Amino acid sequence: MKQRLNVFEKGQGAMKALYGLGIYLAKSPVEQPLLNLIYFRVSQVNGCAYCLDMHSKDLRANGETEQRLYMLNAWREAPFYTDRERAALAWAEALTKITGGPVPDEIYATAREQFTEEELVDLTLAVITINSYNRVNLAFPNVAAVGTYKVGAHAVQ
Repeated sequence: MKQRLNVFEKGQGAMKALYGLGIYLAKSPVEQPLLNLIYFRVSQVNGCAYCLDMHSKDLRANGETEQRLYMLNAWREAPFYTDRERAALAWAEALTKITGGPVPDEIYATAREQFTEEELVDLTLAVITINSYNRVNLAFPNVAAVGTYKVGAHAVQ
C-alpha cells in the first residue's frame, strides 16, 4: 500500500493536540504498565500494525512476558491477568467497540470496584487516545514504518 500522506508532517497542529493527552496520561495515577497493556489490546482490536509493533516492544522492554502478550487476545479465558487488568481490558474493549450504546452497567460496576473515579476518567482518556492514534494510522498508513519502531522512541518526558 502506498502512503497517502504524511500526517505527522501535514497535520502537525492536530498531532500536537493529541500528544498533549499522552503528556497528561504519563502522569496518571493509573500505572503505566497497565496503560501500555490497554494500548496494545485496543490496537489489536483495531488492527493497527504500527501501534502493535510499538507497544509490544515497549511492553517487553518494561518486563512484560511473551506469554501474556500472546494470550492477550483471549484475556477472558487466560489466567494470567489480575482483576484490575481484566476490569481495564473490559472497559477498553467496551469503549472501543461502541456499536451498542453506552458501556454496560456491569462493566462499569466492575471497573469502579478496581479504579477510583479519577483513575477511571484517565483510563477512558487512555482508550480515547490510543483509538485516535489507531484511526490516524489506519486512515494514513505508513507501511514502511511498521517494524521500525525503537523502544522508547515516543516516550513522554
